[in-house]
Amino acid sequence: MATIVDARGLSCPQPVILARNAIKAARFPIEVMVDSVTSRENVRRMAEKQGVQVVVQQSGDGFKLVLSR
Repeated sequence: MATIVDARGLSCPQPVILARNAIKAARFPIEVMVDSVTSRENVRRMAEKQGVQVVVQQSGDGFKLVLSR
């Protein structure tokens, strides 16, 4: 079962911090929901620097980033 991080409506750096905490807990896969391009790119860059694979999907009016090892 995926860990869900709902960061919609939050401004940076909050989505990045929530996603990083989920990565540290190592409960993969992790689905991070964001609603801005800036948050999407910041979370993606942080995750890739941590060695995590990222798949970005359009989800309604926002984005879902699926993080996996």
